[in-house]
Amino acid sequence: MLIGALALWALARQGGGGAGAGDPGLPVLFLGADAMAASTGLGGQDLALDRTAANRRIPRRAAHVLLAAAVVVAMLLIVRAAGRDLPDAAFVVRDTAGLMGLAALGAALAGAEYAWAPPFVWLSFAFFAPPPTSTPMRVASWLLPPSGTPVATWTSLALTVAGTTAYSVAGPRR
Repeated sequence: MLIGALALWALARQGGGGAGAGDPGLPVLFLGADAMAASTGLGGQDLALDRTAANRRIPRRAAHVLLAAAVVVAMLLIVRAAGRDLPDAAFVVRDTAGLMGLAALGAALAGAEYAWAPPFVWLSFAFFAPPPTSTPMRVASWLLPPSGTPVATWTSLALTVAGTTAYSVAGPRR
């Protein structure tokens, strides 16, 4: 994540292909890469031990997802505070929450080793999808609109809640 933050800082400094407050491409790639990196930690060393532990795992798993999201948000906001022209905090929080929800859903459905796949697939689709002219396409490209876009915000919220809940209740798949 630190290497990604330094790369984002350097690319945003030099223009990075037009990256800035108006072009979310580079920051969204950074958020996606960090969410995918954090997703590998959504599984323990011993799944059998994790499933038989005496203490409640549901709040701990939810906190794990939210803590990973907070670290990703902090990394980008630090780069932004260093004077780089990047999207606002609401955009960063919305996209990070949705991407971490997708990663948590991936961990619950496919295991921690494949938790990176749903954020990667959705991120890839969002970049190569046709322009969003219908509601389903706006939902599919929720990562790119500016903050305050209702469809993007609700999609991110739904993914965050669904993924965090699935991971918290079921844990990572074996």
